[in-house]
Amino acid sequence: MAAPGAPGQVVAVDGSVAIATAPRQRWRLVLARASSPDAVSGRELTEAWDGAVESTGLPLHRGAGRPKARVQFGAPVPGTIALEHELADVVLAALVPRWQMREALEPVVLDGWRLIDLYDVWPGEPPLAGQIAAADYRIEIDGAAAPELAAAAARLLGVRSLPRDKLKGTEAVRYDLRPLLADVAVVGDGAPVVVRIRTRFDPALGTGRPEEVVAALGDVMGHALEVRSTVRERLVTHGDLDAPAP
Repeated sequence: MAAPGAPGQVVAVDGSVAIATAPRQRWRLVLARASSPDAVSGRELTEAWDGAVESTGLPLHRGAGRPKARVQFGAPVPGTIALEHELADVVLAALVPRWQMREALEPVVLDGWRLIDLYDVWPGEPPLAGQIAAADYRIEIDGAAAPELAAAAARLLGVRSLPRDKLKGTEAVRYDLRPLLADVAVVGDGAPVVVRIRTRFDPALGTGRPEEVVAALGDVMGHALEVRSTVRERLVTHGDLDAPAP
């Protein structure tokens, strides 16, 4: 809870003061993370990044009634899979050059993470989460031949509906995976077989999950598939949705 202080200030219950100003600059961070069974996600991850960015002393923007800054991720971060091109925004109340922003952030990047790039975007554009249209995944699969997987992928893309069940609380809920599946393709013919998947983000239907696509492939082939590794290669914004996967 916060209370008003002097004009332009918001005072938190712990006595800290934040300046409620208009956002002047918005930096988009491009981040990567190695896979780890100990990786955190959800609120714990967001709080860890918030604390790290707070510690830099950068002029972080804080809205009225919200004295703590917030790192805004483009999409929920999966718990343990590797991430190669995640997007997150940090909003500033003053202009900071790129070199200074990188110099401030690199020492506080969380363990297991890397800051790949950063660039500024228009502060007034919609929140980053609403700009994410899709995600690209690279999945290594054991115990299946590339031609079989390619045929199963073609069948998935050729159907109009892919009914699946997902847990909502303690109940199984029926949904259609097909509108959330943009593409699935087999890359090469080695072992393990590499499958690349693009799933969509939809405000009404939700998000296509790569493990559900793999399960659907297994259903087509008549047996469960063994996943060796999963990597989220990048988040795709509406602006670059038509660009080919990297």
